[in-house]
Amino acid sequence: MHGPAEGGQYAAAVSKLERLLKLLAVLLDTMIPLTAEEIRAKIGGYPDAQASFRRAFERDKDDLRQLGVNVRVESVPGTDPPIDGYRVDADEYAGKDPGLEADELAALHLAAALVRFDASPDGAIRKLGGAEGGADAPEALATVPSSEEAAQLSTAIAERRSVTFTYRGLERVLEPSRLSFKRGHWYVSGFDRTREAARVFRLDRIEGALTAGAPDDFEPVAARGPELTRTWELGDETPVTARVAIDADEAIWAQVHLSAEEIAETSEDGSVVVEVTVRNTSAFRSWVLGFMDNAEILSPPELRTMMREWLAEADGAVA
Repeated sequence: MHGPAEGGQYAAAVSKLERLLKLLAVLLDTMIPLTAEEIRAKIGGYPDAQASFRRAFERDKDDLRQLGVNVRVESVPGTDPPIDGYRVDADEYAGKDPGLEADELAALHLAAALVRFDASPDGAIRKLGGAEGGADAPEALATVPSSEEAAQLSTAIAERRSVTFTYRGLERVLEPSRLSFKRGHWYVSGFDRTREAARVFRLDRIEGALTAGAPDDFEPVAARGPELTRTWELGDETPVTARVAIDADEAIWAQVHLSAEEIAETSEDGSVVVEVTVRNTSAFRSWVLGFMDNAEILSPPELRTMMREWLAEADGAVA
């Protein structure tokens, strides 16, 4: 599949943390053990050379085991001589089932094991149910900054209190439903009474104080998934539906982060076509470019043109 540069080649590098998350999600989601090659094909991000792949794969399994994940080694059914396969028993891993999907379990476990919260003098993070860092805290791969606004919104969500604040010079009244943290920033999503539509707000862009209303001020609705923190939805542009083809190597991203309704097509080779709502074309462009040559904008034409013109300008600047 040609990417947004109509055949331009890019070198893709998947971070270690992202690869571990994908690996855990795949191992949790299979009922039968998968061979190393099957896993390699599903998640990508491993070296091309066979010896290098085996070393990286062994290290990843060891890392998961050190995090308390029991990666089972079992014979793949129907192989003679037997071939080793790998899986994680979801029931054993999850304990009492809280109703989470495999990818949600993977994200929850890695977040608990690898992420530490900054200390907060007034204990704001404890109100969120998080563990604060300190001199004796274990080493973490990421640190989540504390936020008094996040603590306030957590209480507002639990007690169904509407919140009032100023955002981009306009007073907003929000029925909050979900708190998220992504790429160094806290976000809150919910129903914006001012705009009469679902909206997402970045907490550090809230102007002034945040005021909570009375408890039981609104009827709760099911919080949408992680797609609400996607940057291409964080804007006030006229919404447009974009169709994007994603190669099989990166299709698991869509399976983890998008809703079933947004995965419009699934091909036998594992590639998918997704449909997302865009309110911020600049952020959408950055998202597509993040797939390197593994994604292509199919429609609408104006987004394809936008990408082509931007790439041409970038190529001219480099030259």
